[in-house]
Formats: sequence, structure tokens, C-alpha cells
Amino acid sequence: MIDWDDVRYFLAVARGGSVRAAAQRLGVNHSTVLRRIAQLEKRLGARMFEKRPSGYRLTDAGEEVLELANQMEASSHQLETRVFGRDQSVRGLLRVTLAPTLATHLLMPDLADFARLHPDIELDILSYGELANLTNREADVALRVVYDRKTLPLNLHGLKGPELFGSVYMSRDRLAAWRAGVLDAIRWIVISSDGIQDWARGGEVGATGAPFRVTDGEAQIVAVRQGLGITTLPCFVGDADPQLVRVPGAGLHLYGTLWLLTQGETRKTKRVQLFTEFVSRRLAVYAPLLAGLR
Repeated sequence: MIDWDDVRYFLAVARGGSVRAAAQRLGVNHSTVLRRIAQLEKRLGARMFEKRPSGYRLTDAGEEVLELANQMEASSHQLETRVFGRDQSVRGLLRVTLAPTLATHLLMPDLADFARLHPDIELDILSYGELANLTNREADVALRVVYDRKTLPLNLHGLKGPELFGSVYMSRDRLAAWRAGVLDAIRWIVISSDGIQDWARGGEVGATGAPFRVTDGEAQIVAVRQGLGITTLPCFVGDADPQLVRVPGAGLHLYGTLWLLTQGETRKTKRVQLFTEFVSRRLAVYAPLLAGLR
């Protein structure tokens, strides 16, 4: 019998293109991935990959195994979701994926309230940059900002929440200095992957210095508090921060709509239903803040 765990490691290498990428995705070390691949190759009597300077490439045998491995994975996920969907107990694991800013600056008090209300539910909050995949059962519930509803996968079930807006912000002290005629450079503070959006350039305060780039949202917020310059933020972050103020003349920008998403049979479980209903009610209360209606 082929070990399904070995197949999972094979799929991770095939999709990531390297042992390192597979190890990061699976949360294991490099040697574990190599050992699992070796076990699968020994069982099947064929090499699955060729190691090249650009990464790991599937052999002909690996290509054949990949098609069957994808079928095994789909069957495994279907089995898990059907069994999980029959579980109506208010206990057990519940995995929730959402953006770090939403977790840290908006919903963490509510997640704590839910945990207190249901002490037998083990909450696993996945609030890293890359959102987990519901179809692959990496999470049970996803809270996502969606600009176009048509982009939602057809296999996901959605509960629509409030719209999310953003604006341009700077520190109160820096704005006071600008109004007083202080000529220090005002920088754009941007997350490297985002750059400066066209909609953000309409305020009265213009950037005069070289951009200041960071890699994550928390560093971005701290930098603007330090008076380095101006930046774009969701209104629920910028308006709630007493050290920040909107740049005069800056308008509002629609990021998208918040959706609570579930998949397949998962949505029928009691703990998923309780969680989505609870968070949906809390989001409705936050609607004015999310819309930038101060």
C-alpha cells in the first residue's frame, strides 16, 4: 500500500518546484521531504524527479503519478469534508484564515469573545500573509476582502459582509508641522509589493522625498506614526489610531467587500455555523468604521 502522506510530500514538491518550498508549505524540515520522496520512489520502483539548477522537474513516471496523486488528494478532501460535515458537536478544531490586519486591528477581541463562549472549540487563527486554501481543507472558514464577487470560486459558499474602504493617513504631529511650514521631506510609505496607488495621490499634502518601503502592514503603521510621511491604510486602522489623521483632501477608496467563506460539507457543522453567525453580527456593528464614516 502507498502511504498517503508520502503522496502529499510528492505533491508539495511537484507544485512548489523545490524541496525547500515543499518543506515550508508542510511545516517540516528539508530532510523529511527528501526521506518521504525516497520512500515513495522505492515503493513505486521509479524516480519521480530530476534535480536541475532551476529546481525539481518531474520525470515521465512522475508525470503519470501526478495525475493519480491529484485524484487521491481530491478523494481525500471529499472524504474529510463529508465526515466533518456530519459533526454537529460544539467542540473540536476550527481553523479560520484572515488577513493579519483584520485579526490584529479589528477582530481579535471578538475572536477572544467567541473562544470564551465556546471553551471546547479549539480555535486555530491563520493570520499570515498568504490566505489558506479552503478547497484543500487548509482552513474551515475564510474572511476575505473581495472586489469582484464573480471572482469567488463556485465551490465556496459565501456570507456577504460590509464594504471596506481606505484612505491616506499621516501622523497628527507631521500634519501640524506641515501646516506650520516645516520643509522636512515627506515620504510615501509603501509596502514593497503594492507601490503607490493612483487613487492615493489626490490629497493636499504631496510627497517630496524618496519612498520608504516596508514588507508588512505593521511596519507600515509604525513608520507613519513616526512622522516619516504619508501612507494608505484601511479606514478601520487609520481612523481608530489616535496618532494618525487623514491627509487633507484625501478621499475614500473601496478595497472591496468582506465575505465569510466556507466550503462544501464544512459549512454544515455546528461550530462553523456558530462562528460565521457570530462574526457576521460583529461585522455588521463595525460597518460604519469599515466604510470610513467617522
